[in-house]
Amino acid sequence: MEEKSYKEYLNHITTFIFDVDGVLTDGTVTITTTGELLRTMNIKDGYALKCALEANYNVCIISGGTNEGVRARLKGLGVKDIYLGAHDKIVQLNEYLTKHNIKAENVLYMGDDIPDHPVMRLVGLPTCPQDAVPEIKAISKYVSHKNGGKGAVRDVIEQVMKVQSKWNGNFDASFD
Repeated sequence: MEEKSYKEYLNHITTFIFDVDGVLTDGTVTITTTGELLRTMNIKDGYALKCALEANYNVCIISGGTNEGVRARLKGLGVKDIYLGAHDKIVQLNEYLTKHNIKAENVLYMGDDIPDHPVMRLVGLPTCPQDAVPEIKAISKYVSHKNGGKGAVRDVIEQVMKVQSKWNGNFDASFD
């Protein structure tokens, strides 16, 4: 049987779920002299997350990391469902899907590394950034041409919204 193009899944997406490190960030961490871990997020990814929320998509973050600065940034963009410190991401996925009555086949998940593997196998459209590890690229139905933290999130959100005629650039999104 011929494998479907990832584009055939875009019309059915109602929900975006993203990992943080390596997806919303480039996966690097700057360590300050006091031991604080600093990450960098792409403003274009932030804009796309805000647009998705304003267009009534479900947006969820599931990350093994526990950085409260990350939570504050995402809350500032309007993301309400943020699971940090997730060691078994399937638990948070199932909790989120049940809480919001979402079918797994309507979910686009973007991950980049081995901890994302189990959860990516359960969703309708597993995706990853260009610089994801080979094991994740192998199970992804779409590999973005953008690296993690460099617009991969914007890439997938924009594609889904364009296919569903919800991307028009006329959003009043403040995203600083």
